[in-house]
Amino acid sequence: MKKQRVVITGMGMITPLGNNVRSSWKGVVEGCSGIGPLTRRDATNFPTKVAGEVKNFNSVDYLKAKEARKMDRFTQFAVVATLEALKDADIIIGENINPERVGVWIGTGIGGMETYEEQFRKFYEKGYKRVSPFFVPMMIPDMASGQVSIMVGAKGITTCTVTACASGANSIGDAYKVIERGDADVMIAGGAEAPITDMALAGFSSMTALSTNPDPRTASRPFDKNRDGFVMGEGAGILILESRESAVSRNANIYGEIVGYGATGDAHHITTPAPGGEGGARAMTIALQDAGLHPEDVDYINAHGTSTYYNDLYETQAIKSVFGEHAYQLAVSSTKSMTGHVLGAAGAIEAIFSILAIKKGVLPPTINYETPDKELDLDYVPNQARQANVQVVLSNSLGFGGHNVSLVFKNYA
Repeated sequence: MKKQRVVITGMGMITPLGNNVRSSWKGVVEGCSGIGPLTRRDATNFPTKVAGEVKNFNSVDYLKAKEARKMDRFTQFAVVATLEALKDADIIIGENINPERVGVWIGTGIGGMETYEEQFRKFYEKGYKRVSPFFVPMMIPDMASGQVSIMVGAKGITTCTVTACASGANSIGDAYKVIERGDADVMIAGGAEAPITDMALAGFSSMTALSTNPDPRTASRPFDKNRDGFVMGEGAGILILESRESAVSRNANIYGEIVGYGATGDAHHITTPAPGGEGGARAMTIALQDAGLHPEDVDYINAHGTSTYYNDLYETQAIKSVFGEHAYQLAVSSTKSMTGHVLGAAGAIEAIFSILAIKKGVLPPTINYETPDKELDLDYVPNQARQANVQVVLSNSLGFGGHNVSLVFKNYA
């Protein structure tokens, strides 16, 4: 069976840096922080006081009010980012693409948590008759993919991956393989998350995973010695993956090519990565083998880089184990320093930043990097973006449960 080459022809995103790709990328290049005071919930209830909130997002600016009311916030993000991505790709399903050859694969970490909390309060206070009939379809994680499929008319495989913070990256990798093996011509792929809710904040605070630094300018500080936890973010990232044959036939704009996908399990612990990043190292190795590339071919790694002690340490150790001396020649940065950690959407948002790093020749920075940690001694592109000739990027995503994902993108030629 001939493997299809898979390219990226469209992108859409909503992040704490902006409500589209253009403004989000501008924020990254300028080293801006999308993190601010926690306003979506009562901050006095939690030890964490900051969040990467999406700003000035009103669903009715993009969707009919009747439709928006039937969607949780994470689904709204997914739908709006998809509309941007399809427009960017110049795809109108049913006109220039066969609907049966278009699939949807959108992941999420915790799905409609906001809807669950709101409806439970109604049930607790007023009984079951006051619970919305749309409660279940608004809450379940697969509804981002389902609503996107319905709204744009995609009739191919429509599914959802839930692998915690690796969900978006897994979804892109699995969608890539659907096209590679010839089961679809186009896949709408990525992740969406809206986790800034009382119970999500309570749960992550209880496990002491969130930063308690009250200064939004410095709370998210991946690879810095004084890192003290991640900052919760929200948003969505959607890629239009397309077979090269389909893209060329319709003279589409091609941003880059996805060439490698590695996924592994730690089999170690529900929240802490395996010592030395062993599982993440295997995911990177598998992704490079899938791409037919050598470690020295990689120019830049968009790290998972959560700003937690063990993640940043073990991911650095994993990179060293895979890349050897080349680890000190390539650039490594965490855009979570600017967006916060968008959980199941993080891998998709970071995939877009990775592709734009290639297309624009810019290495995104790790902002808030002030105090080096002697155990973390790679080039983390501190504080300012850097011009560079970027040909190959590897993007890492790691999730609770021991999920490890690496994606490899390269310049299209």
